[in-house]
Amino acid sequence: MGYGYIGKKVRLQRILRDGKAVIFAFDHGVEHGPADFPGETIDPRKILSKVVDVVDAIMLLPGMANLTHEVWAGKVPLIVKVTSKTSLRPEQEKLLQSPFGFVEDVVALGAEAVAATVYWGSNFEDQMLKMWFEVKREAERYGLPALQLSYPRGPAIKNMYDVEVVRYGVRAAIESGADLIKTYYTGSTESFRRVVEVAAGVPVLMSGGAKAKTLLDFLYVVKSVMDAGAQGVVVGRNIFQHENPRGAAKAIMAVVHEGYSPEEALKMAEQ
Repeated sequence: MGYGYIGKKVRLQRILRDGKAVIFAFDHGVEHGPADFPGETIDPRKILSKVVDVVDAIMLLPGMANLTHEVWAGKVPLIVKVTSKTSLRPEQEKLLQSPFGFVEDVVALGAEAVAATVYWGSNFEDQMLKMWFEVKREAERYGLPALQLSYPRGPAIKNMYDVEVVRYGVRAAIESGADLIKTYYTGSTESFRRVVEVAAGVPVLMSGGAKAKTLLDFLYVVKSVMDAGAQGVVVGRNIFQHENPRGAAKAIMAVVHEGYSPEEALKMAEQ
């Protein structure tokens, strides 16, 4: 057994401290642009400072991790995402993620894991798979877990939230060596249980997606995926676009780690 296996195991335990995790995703600046950050949220340090001592880990792109190191360093495990894209590119190329850093950058930043996106079903699937396997190979050398953002998107996919489509993406993720999987919610506890099942023990984390109408609505979704056997959630906008980001993060943590009901957890966001 090589040293890399041990390193990966140790780092996964730091993220999934009790087998579950709430990861704060803050990688939206490239893919969505400044419009995603109203008011004071345009300053990344202000948002990160409110949540780094609440959540289990944060996910940033390399440049943002470097820019904000004084806020998160030594306070929360870091996951660095090394693929991204802009919404400025031509429509026909929007189902392609591009390199946005290297595994060496992830190591240099002191991160616990690396992340990369694969759009399963995209016309550019081959290119993203090449990037994924390059990332995965280097991650194995350094003992880094690899989180795959497993997103089924493509011209042949009519509904990317369909349970069979999401299950397919998750199966492809484990076949390609993902150590953690971030994927879409399929609409119910019963259907998401089938998504978790197909992962065959690889931790499944739900993608938080766009801001829900209310935090309570989102907490019901979080409760649903946890009841389905998922290991947690990766949440961005439902935290940083909330009027009380710290409270929203605490509420989500309470559902994931303590099994609070959505109503009980909501009280934490109102304090």
